[in-house]
Amino acid sequence: MVERFFFHGGDGGGEERMMVLLGPSESGKTSLLFQFAFNCALRSREDVVFICNRRRIESKPPCLFQGIDPSSEVFRRIRMKYIEDDEAIKKYFAAFHLLTNFPAAVIIDDFGDFFDERRCQQRYRNHRGRDMAMVRTLSLASDAISHANSRLAEPCRLLLADNPRQQFIYNLWISCTFSITTASEEGDGSSSFVLTKSSGRKRAAVYSTALQYLVLQRVTEGEDEEDLRLTVKTDDGE
Repeated sequence: MVERFFFHGGDGGGEERMMVLLGPSESGKTSLLFQFAFNCALRSREDVVFICNRRRIESKPPCLFQGIDPSSEVFRRIRMKYIEDDEAIKKYFAAFHLLTNFPAAVIIDDFGDFFDERRCQQRYRNHRGRDMAMVRTLSLASDAISHANSRLAEPCRLLLADNPRQQFIYNLWISCTFSITTASEEGDGSSSFVLTKSSGRKRAAVYSTALQYLVLQRVTEGEDEEDLRLTVKTDDGE
């Protein structure tokens, strides 16, 4: 359900074990990921691992729902792991089976950005080296998450975020895709976005990151995405 990215204490993930969130830059992907992490940590006894680039997230921190206490104990169970490249991701998942306690979720922001095209081409001596590196890392991650879930009563989930250009790669490994499109642009430079799930029940969430908060405007069911974008523009007076 799209609600898992919003509601304070909402469902931590449903049945899916591997998910990807695809959307353009400046569409609030990091905020959605962090709210998802908070919800998972709130509902689970285990920690949540949030993997990202430190400089990027510190320069533009994620937005959360208004009313969430920044000093909440829940944040202590979101463990930030700062990395610089894809090798660090591979090392993490290669040693995943050695963990004493598996996390409730592993979340990786801007997954594709960790794969430098030139370095990957040199490593694999192939012009499609970056694609090859991403596929191999996704395979390793899939094995690690499957291993954890074979030993847990509660699920261990993997959630990645990236831009839509890499969807063909994710389709090989991940059956659950969430997509973000722009719904409307406001006069103050802020935007509203539509979050939809690729399969299952047709539901969409319209949201924004106005005033440094993640704001859920409404959740709809059964509407065509193009009709929904037109409706949002009309509601906003455009």
